[in-house]
Amino acid sequence: MMKIGNRMFDVEQDCSIMGILNVTPDSFSDGGKWNDIEKAKKHTADMMAEGAAIIDIGGESTRPGHVQISIQEEIDRVVPVIEMVKKEFDIPVSIDSYKGEVVEAALKAGADLVNDIWGLKYDAKVAELIAEYQVPCCLMHNREKAEYNNFLDDMCQDMRESLAIAKKAGIADDKIILDPGVGFGKTYEHNLMAIHHLERLVELGYPVLLATSRKSVIGTALDLPSDERVEGTLATTVLGVQKRAAFVRVHDVKENLRAIRMTQAILREGK
Repeated sequence: MMKIGNRMFDVEQDCSIMGILNVTPDSFSDGGKWNDIEKAKKHTADMMAEGAAIIDIGGESTRPGHVQISIQEEIDRVVPVIEMVKKEFDIPVSIDSYKGEVVEAALKAGADLVNDIWGLKYDAKVAELIAEYQVPCCLMHNREKAEYNNFLDDMCQDMRESLAIAKKAGIADDKIILDPGVGFGKTYEHNLMAIHHLERLVELGYPVLLATSRKSVIGTALDLPSDERVEGTLATTVLGVQKRAAFVRVHDVKENLRAIRMTQAILREGK
């Protein structure tokens, strides 16, 4: 079991949904939709009604080719939304940021989990804050360039480096989630390999989060725009459940939850 906020997650037997709430004007898939606070409130309520167990709030688009924004602008975007969700709803909130100052502001506002797309390697302050606030974290695999000797071995080694940073900072083992980082520092083939061989991350001994929702790997495979990638996402979710992912981070909560439940019914043979 893993505690996130006031909720316990069965990371051994279940797969829970992290619903995406991007409060960014330029996110690739839903940019500009939820940055108004009332809209963000409605979208949160909708995702919760559909079965989201965590709400992941991000203020800077990390899509390929995104423009980095100022730290203050990012804080001004995410803090009011975190405060609103914590006040209006009873659900764990994740902050999607890799910058110490943003993470600190988010934790002060009540965030329950830190989702770092640089696996603690971008800003040393992030690991310190996670340890200080004793919150769980999701460490994602990432690289500046998609250059590898042996992709799967190198990805696992990169993750071990992130784990070493976490350990050194005093982050407890039961507070760590790993994410293969689909769509980050990888070619199309690397992304498919990361999904196909998700067990390689699972074997490191931590709960794994799979985040493929509407990403370019699906767009490339199916030749479809970002608003037509639900079915492709569901295929990755089914595979993720088979390979014992503990979390999936998605835009389309209802559809993914149904795919999870059906996959579990088959794997458990109705038991």
